[in-house]
Amino acid sequence: MSVKAFELIPAVERDLLMGDKVRINIECIECCGKDLYVGTNDCFIHHFLLDELTSAKGRLTYSAQKLLHKYLGLKKPVAELRAASALERLIVLCDGVVFLVDMVTLENVPSSSGGGARIRGVTTFCVNENPVNGDPFCVEMGVLSLKRRTVQIYMVYEDRVQLVKEVSTPEQPCAVSLDGYFLCLALATQYMILNYHTEAAQDLFPYNSEERRPIVKRIAREEFLLAAPGGLGMFANAEGASQRAPVNWSESVIGAAVCFPYVVALDESFITIHSMLDQQLKQTLSFRDGRILQDFEGKVIVASTKAVYVMVPLPLERQIQDLLASHRVEEALVLTEGAQRNIPKEKFLVLYKRILQQAGFIQFGQLQFVEAKEHFRKGQLDVRELISLYPLLLPASSSFTRCHPPLHEFADLNHLAQGDQEKVLKCKKFLISYLTEVRSTEVVNGCREDVDTALLKLYAEQNHESLLDLLASENACLLTDCVPWLEKYHKYFALGLLYHCNGQDSAALQMWIRVADSELQDSTRPDLFEYIVDFLSSAADLALVWKYANWALHKNPTTAVHIFTKRPVSKAQPDLDPGDVITYLEKHREALRLYLEHLVLKKRIEEEQYHTHLADLYLERVLALLSESPTNEEQLNKSREKLQALLGESNLYRVQYLLGKMESCELLLQECVILYGKLEDHDKALHILVHKLRDFQSAEAFCIWTSSCRDSAYRQKLFHLLLGMYLDKSATGKSQSAACNDSGDLEMAAVDLLNRHGELFDPVHVLRTLPEGWSLQLLRPFLGRAIRASMHASRTSQIALGLAHSEHLQLLHDKLKETKKPIAVSAKKGCHLCHNTFNDTQVVCLPGGVPVHAHCVAQRVRDSPTKRQLTNSSNHT
Repeated sequence: MSVKAFELIPAVERDLLMGDKVRINIECIECCGKDLYVGTNDCFIHHFLLDELTSAKGRLTYSAQKLLHKYLGLKKPVAELRAASALERLIVLCDGVVFLVDMVTLENVPSSSGGGARIRGVTTFCVNENPVNGDPFCVEMGVLSLKRRTVQIYMVYEDRVQLVKEVSTPEQPCAVSLDGYFLCLALATQYMILNYHTEAAQDLFPYNSEERRPIVKRIAREEFLLAAPGGLGMFANAEGASQRAPVNWSESVIGAAVCFPYVVALDESFITIHSMLDQQLKQTLSFRDGRILQDFEGKVIVASTKAVYVMVPLPLERQIQDLLASHRVEEALVLTEGAQRNIPKEKFLVLYKRILQQAGFIQFGQLQFVEAKEHFRKGQLDVRELISLYPLLLPASSSFTRCHPPLHEFADLNHLAQGDQEKVLKCKKFLISYLTEVRSTEVVNGCREDVDTALLKLYAEQNHESLLDLLASENACLLTDCVPWLEKYHKYFALGLLYHCNGQDSAALQMWIRVADSELQDSTRPDLFEYIVDFLSSAADLALVWKYANWALHKNPTTAVHIFTKRPVSKAQPDLDPGDVITYLEKHREALRLYLEHLVLKKRIEEEQYHTHLADLYLERVLALLSESPTNEEQLNKSREKLQALLGESNLYRVQYLLGKMESCELLLQECVILYGKLEDHDKALHILVHKLRDFQSAEAFCIWTSSCRDSAYRQKLFHLLLGMYLDKSATGKSQSAACNDSGDLEMAAVDLLNRHGELFDPVHVLRTLPEGWSLQLLRPFLGRAIRASMHASRTSQIALGLAHSEHLQLLHDKLKETKKPIAVSAKKGCHLCHNTFNDTQVVCLPGGVPVHAHCVAQRVRDSPTKRQLTNSSNHT
């Protein structure tokens, strides 16, 4: 693909060079700074001064001024010219002779010995542009002789030449280039690299010099360009390797040069320019009668037989922009990256970032979003450049203006899509993904508000699931810009979140309440009411809680009470006073009950007023259900279970108060039993259970429950009381016939009680209490258990008595042993307790034979609240 990399500018026209002489042709050229030297076939050297001129339109031109021409007198063409500017000399090859002429006067330079500084029998020569000799006033030169298979190395001085090295070659060389110690040679049949210092040689590849003219061109330090078979331009380094891919030029190339990053080649009809970076042909210029193509210090000069031209490279940025204008993104990037070594680092970074950004927009316009995103990322694109393509996404308050010159050719997204809505949708999805990725990076520093606002608008417009995630996280969305946008797309829940993000919780709640009341339609959160309740439960502003809790309680008190029950406890968040909450909830009895349950049953607050209040509410509910007709038995049973559970578990409510409210209700006898139990009025409680409710199983359970935390004597007393209740026929208060029927039931209940819990009774007391006419067979389980228990107790007592007797005998034995032992007491011994010596015979002997003062032992016993444990094995004193 073509690109305009060079312009061919005339430098020396034919008329200025040879006038009307038809047979004069250019044979060689040399350029040093502004000085241009031309050698012709009539043995003349022409000296021109080249000046660069810039036209009003910015076009570069050259003006040539002829300073001098000189006939060399050999009647042969001037074959080669090389300038040695440090010596102010031209090295000339003419008629097989190399000699020196003055660069200014073009006169032959005489040698110091009086003869010309000449080398004869030369076919070609080259100058070492990477000299190994440190003398700045000396030029190194490689020379090929006419009949020798050798390469000669000469040192050229101001007025003489000196041979310093001669190296043999396997074939007659026909072209040479020199870099340091390395010679790159074109032999008759092949190319080779030769180190003239070590004479080490490296063959490169075959080449027939008789078929085509060989080209050996030094292009960089220890790197050469060669004309290879098959129309290839090959690169080779000093080691004989190729680190660049070859370029495919013409089979008939007669000259080549490198102007990085391009290889310029000349054949009979054209000048071709190939890229060294991708090896592609970039430009072709028509050029007939081409004879010479050479580069001089980065300036490429081409000559026909009659005129001289300069190939002026277009500015790199212009070349890159031309490639981008043709949408050749990869070529533009390759060219930019390849030119890095020729551009200062800071300038290159600025250029490279801009090219990447332009490339990104080109690929964006082609919907190549993956590549575009990568180029935007590498080019550190100001993301607002991309956002500005989308109408109305940037906030109205944004101060952003697009880059100048512009990075792309699009006015906006509509211009890019040309009415294709599918393309618009794809571009919007890309922007969403790109902004989502970069919003947490340094790319958005300084423009976070613009990015987040644009992202919110896109989310709302596209009904994107990440809209709520954006608002739930830290963001910089601008309220004034986003409110109309969210209202437009009916995102009222998201609008409430936006108000909350901006510290306007009251406005957020008002918006959500309008949605919950179906005043506004938004299906984002089906559980919006529960969300509002959770929001209020965690709100730090208590005034806000009191203001909106009433609305929630009227809508759903069961859920709304979570405002108060699920409020987190933390130092940073003020807590609500339970008393204030209870007062606030008085009008909402269901919510009040749930809140009191939270305080009493969950938080276990031990406050009499809360326990009593909750029990009172339970009782009110039960009484209300009892008064209904028909009665809902299921609800009534559940409510009574709650009331009974609270009455049984809690010890903090006012018993007399509740008892006074339910004593008049004959249907709440079970609850009265619990309350009498709390008052320890067990007679009344058992009377109700036995004679009114006839619930003998509950009577036994009552005795167990009431005595659960008391000693066995208390429990025995309760069971005896229950037994007495069963056996008391006068307590029924019924007629004689009914009493007879009941007495049978009570007697059977008494028998069952004794047989099930016989171990809790005093058998002797029971036998005295039972009626005379009872059959012993009925009481067989009870009596059997009682006899076994009595025998067990008797035998256990006998064992304990035997053990005590044995221990007593052991103590007597120990006492006798201690009594028979002599105890030595003298005035020299001291008391073990006070450490004073003995002065009388009032001595007490401790176990182990330790004598102490009698008063010391008495004092120790008085002072110690417990027995002193001594060190003897029997632990007895």
